[in-house]
Amino acid sequence: MTTATDNTRLPADAVTGEITFMVATGERPYVHTEALTGEPEPRYYAELQRRAVTIHNARTQMQGLSLDRHGIALYQQSTGVEDLYDDASVEQYYYSEIEALVKAATGASRVVIFDHTRRRDDGGDGRAKTPADRAHNDYTEWSAPQRVRDVLGEEEDQRLCDVPFVQVNAWRPIRGPVRRSPLAVLDAATLDPADLIATDMVYPGRTGEIYHLAYNPAQRWLYFPAMERDEVLLIKGFDSRTDGRARFVPHTAFHDPRTRADEPPRESIEVRTLAFFES
Repeated sequence: MTTATDNTRLPADAVTGEITFMVATGERPYVHTEALTGEPEPRYYAELQRRAVTIHNARTQMQGLSLDRHGIALYQQSTGVEDLYDDASVEQYYYSEIEALVKAATGASRVVIFDHTRRRDDGGDGRAKTPADRAHNDYTEWSAPQRVRDVLGEEEDQRLCDVPFVQVNAWRPIRGPVRRSPLAVLDAATLDPADLIATDMVYPGRTGEIYHLAYNPAQRWLYFPAMERDEVLLIKGFDSRTDGRARFVPHTAFHDPRTRADEPPRESIEVRTLAFFES
């Protein structure tokens, strides 16, 4: 039997890794975030399960992947920002690079960047969070439009109420190649919306909402092994259009069992954007 640490029976372009899913119990799950508890990890009030799944090497099929069909796209794009831990440089220069990339990739007329997050799988010096290790999607049918209102204000939200938009994350290694804690993404073409579980994220003074993912054997998982600093993975977190395009892309960090113990920690930066299609 193939296990999470036995990859000898898999094709060369795939690896077996364990992914943490949420179990649909009929009760609404919720999470007390680190900001609420002051603890290093969030506290889950939900039933979780780990499953060994095949995760395919997306580099072997890059020409066939698209944001509209699969919800992801990998781009070769260097950055002029030397220190991606420098917030001032990231906001002044890196944001404009990502804005241009997302515009070109989506065809949007306007892109708004509203925040960024760094992640490092050994904790680092406190400037980065640890990678998220549960299959999730950052936004839901409710929380994506709410994010537009939060970012742009009620008046601008009303003006844009009939304008299609997408939420896109731009994920880049701070240092490469990334071998530890790589990012697994679900091929959105294999997502059953019934497997998305709305989950309350409880922060001090507010409650947000994300989707966690229930396991389904029809799901197809992908990753881009050994991502380098000059590569950017775009991940669609929400699409307001309901015409058959990819709308959500659950994702998670996972452990590649082929990773050597002496590999450096994964360091990455993700920039969150809203892209609008005004005629």
